[in-house]
Amino acid sequence: MKQFKYSKAAFLIAGALSYPTIGSAAEAEATAEEDKGKKIIITGSRIKRTEGENALPVTVITKAQLEADGITSAEQLMLTLNIAANSTDNLASNNGITSSDNRGNNGFSGANLRGQGASSTLVLLNGRRVATHGMKGRAVDINSIPFAAIERVEILRDGASAVYGTDAIGGVINFIMKNDYQGIEASLYTDITEAGGGNINRFSLVGGFGDLLDDGFNVVTSLSIKKNDILRGTDRDFTSTFQSDRGLSPDTSGTPYATLNNRSSGGDDPNNSLQRYNLIGTGLINPVNGIFDALVNTLELPGGAGCDSVANQGEYDTELWDAASRQLACAWDYPRASVLAQPVETINFVSKGTFKLNEETELFAEVVASQVVSNKVFEPIQVTPWSLVGEGGQRGQHYVQPTAPNYQAVADAVIAYYGADQLNIGAPLAYRWRCMVCGPRHIKTQTDAMRFLIGANGVFGDWDWGTGLSYATSEGKSKLNGGYYYEDALAPLLGNGSIDVFGGNHTPEGLAGLQAASAAGTVLFSGKSTLTAFDFSTSGGVGFDLSGGEIMVATGIDYRREEFGFNGDERSDEAQRRIDAAPFDNGNVLESASRDVTAIYGEALLPITDDFEMTVAIRHDSYSGFGGTTNPKVSFKYTPNDDLLFRGAYNTGFRVPSFNQLFDDPRSEVLLTEIVDPATCDTLSVDATIAGCEGITPNLIQGGKETLQPEESNQSSFGLVWGPSAEFSFSLDWWEINKEGTIQLPGFTTMMENYDIFQANFIRDGSGTLVAIDNRWVNAGERITQGLEIGVLANGLYGGGKWDYIFNASYLIKDKKRIRINLPYDANEVGKHTTRNIPLRWKFTNQFRVTFDEWQHSLTHIYRDSYQDELPKGLERGIVYPVNWDPTVDSYSTFNYSLAYSGLDNIGITFGIKNLFDTDPPFTAHRNDFSPGAGFDPRVADPRGRAYTVLLTYKF
Repeated sequence: MKQFKYSKAAFLIAGALSYPTIGSAAEAEATAEEDKGKKIIITGSRIKRTEGENALPVTVITKAQLEADGITSAEQLMLTLNIAANSTDNLASNNGITSSDNRGNNGFSGANLRGQGASSTLVLLNGRRVATHGMKGRAVDINSIPFAAIERVEILRDGASAVYGTDAIGGVINFIMKNDYQGIEASLYTDITEAGGGNINRFSLVGGFGDLLDDGFNVVTSLSIKKNDILRGTDRDFTSTFQSDRGLSPDTSGTPYATLNNRSSGGDDPNNSLQRYNLIGTGLINPVNGIFDALVNTLELPGGAGCDSVANQGEYDTELWDAASRQLACAWDYPRASVLAQPVETINFVSKGTFKLNEETELFAEVVASQVVSNKVFEPIQVTPWSLVGEGGQRGQHYVQPTAPNYQAVADAVIAYYGADQLNIGAPLAYRWRCMVCGPRHIKTQTDAMRFLIGANGVFGDWDWGTGLSYATSEGKSKLNGGYYYEDALAPLLGNGSIDVFGGNHTPEGLAGLQAASAAGTVLFSGKSTLTAFDFSTSGGVGFDLSGGEIMVATGIDYRREEFGFNGDERSDEAQRRIDAAPFDNGNVLESASRDVTAIYGEALLPITDDFEMTVAIRHDSYSGFGGTTNPKVSFKYTPNDDLLFRGAYNTGFRVPSFNQLFDDPRSEVLLTEIVDPATCDTLSVDATIAGCEGITPNLIQGGKETLQPEESNQSSFGLVWGPSAEFSFSLDWWEINKEGTIQLPGFTTMMENYDIFQANFIRDGSGTLVAIDNRWVNAGERITQGLEIGVLANGLYGGGKWDYIFNASYLIKDKKRIRINLPYDANEVGKHTTRNIPLRWKFTNQFRVTFDEWQHSLTHIYRDSYQDELPKGLERGIVYPVNWDPTVDSYSTFNYSLAYSGLDNIGITFGIKNLFDTDPPFTAHRNDFSPGAGFDPRVADPRGRAYTVLLTYKF
């Protein structure tokens, strides 16, 4: 079979370089002869072959390359990859209140390739699956990967369901650990920011003894301890959200100096009707301009000190948020009070023993364990008038009562401006308030993961074989760790004024009562994921030659049992005191669910001619509960001459529903807000004067749906690699992923707007009356994603040293969705802000390296493209156009420099500067309630700023 010229270089180039620090073509060629004839399995195939023969788009990243760039965790690696999505699948982008769908992001980071989602990207450890995150239940937590023990990372940028089964739609990332290691190596790494906060420190120790060839065994053990320090929003100037001229201002009236609110107190005393309303009733008419004032902060009234008299507080921007009724409200910069980098502590342990039974057979056993402790920290609770329940289950006890010390001054200020005739004189004060004295909210999550694996590899005649049996678990638990309080204990303190919401003059009794009301230590939720797996595979030649050589095949079987359970509030029903703003997730409790998966697969390499080969693969997976799925893959490699290689592939893929999506108990709740029957009311607006548009409150059915089917995909790719010399190579790959039957939760509003499509979800009684809406998960929509990936390598000699230039890029052409396959596609989302993933058009990396003897200099340029910002609500509605509004978020470029010295025996030193020019993230005015960040977006930009790294290694 014809080999592509400079086969080792071709292997690296063929990956199209999603990562900047891949070895140069010259280095590859120098080691090619040394590795000649050695056969290995590369991610994406089960067939062993010589390294340079593989034409799959696989990127290989070595441990040394990662360390040279200061990458010390799998999460950091994903943030640098050009083919990784700019999404919320990392700790940096999930620092606020967590919805049930993202609850696992308390300590969770996922791998998300090509924007297909963490649950559509397969993560392997030494080529085998690990358990999904204990609370996420449908994606692997890459924080549990023992990064200090890995030897290399292989990233397949192609679908692989025909080889690995479910999840392998966006691609496969395979973390491969050290094997056959002798000696002891200790390393110390530090990453210190110049501006302070967000520092990273790691210590690791790796030791191994025994030589497989000479001694017949090897044992290697690794321990790593890593700590990420907190980085607060107040640590960086660019996080201020009071920038109305640019379209950004905080949307909250929950301020440190409370804002009066037009809400009923809910009191039940029939002898005093004033107790049923607050001072400003249902709202006031402003005596100056006649505008309805729903919220009033007395700091903004004539003679008041002004909103900005309180730290991080300012006027509410009524035009930007299209909220004229808040003209006398104040706002607080709550995004600035968020945390830009969560504090995380990680411990990883690995031990692997390999033993040769004879020349043909070796046994191995492996233990991998990790503990990840994250402390999610975000802004103090916002106390709202309708949220708290006081002693005896009564509402309204947190309203400031007329007997409170601060009552009269606030009431007098309102009376002086509005006059007594609009007010409920003597009624309590309803408000929104940010409880600064409560302190920031903390949710502490500990995730313990492990995998035990035993297996064997061997040779039988001309065939290789391998087998393994593994057991893996991931168990997580989230606890309230400060900033949360029992409502029945907090409400009276607010009502009697001992905790002063209008000035912070708290009494000692109030502070003591607040401390006693703390709910710290309460378990929010917990979950456990378990995976038991067995596999057996063989690979070898069939003894039949085509024109290009012998046909090679691989076959195998897989069995795995997946189990998952999720627990909500662990307290007994009698002990479940309400905790203000605590994000419990009792609606998704799942005591225990499991499924068995059996699979059989086959793969064949067909060298049809000397310069053309095809690989065909097929796999059938059978799932207990909803049947089987068969997925094929066909790929080719064509080398018309020694300098040029063409490749392409077509395959299908699938992703099975999560346990929660399938098995959560269906539950029915009455809608609290009136809606209309979309079958009788075209306007979809409640209007009792129009027949058919009367308000109704049907039940909303939520929970799991056991009839859900897997998402299905079909994927295509075509590319070329041109390597005219050992000094230059170029690669270009086009790809497309089309997903059908996407699992989604459309929401009853979407279903109403598309009633003709979702008519079956509207449940009626015998008379045709709408009684319920089925708002459970559905296989409904379709998504198409398309892009290009480009790679360039060049190298040469200069001034007694050698230089390398590396370029790789991802260019996204299309990302379009539709909620039903019989509806038109929505607009292309590429280059536009979205709340989950920002599909950037261009992402690329340039790297230039120069090596002189023991010194290596490296300069890396990382580029993230500009994109269209989210429109402020007032601009979207044509009410305001901020004078400095820019609809385009600027591109983001950073430069990293590193210097490595290897001239000392047994000692390695690498010094680096990240973000060499201390470039701030680009400004964005997106709405902070729905997207992460404060004046910037952590999905695209790193808020840490310039940082200095030092890596010291010592080999004993």
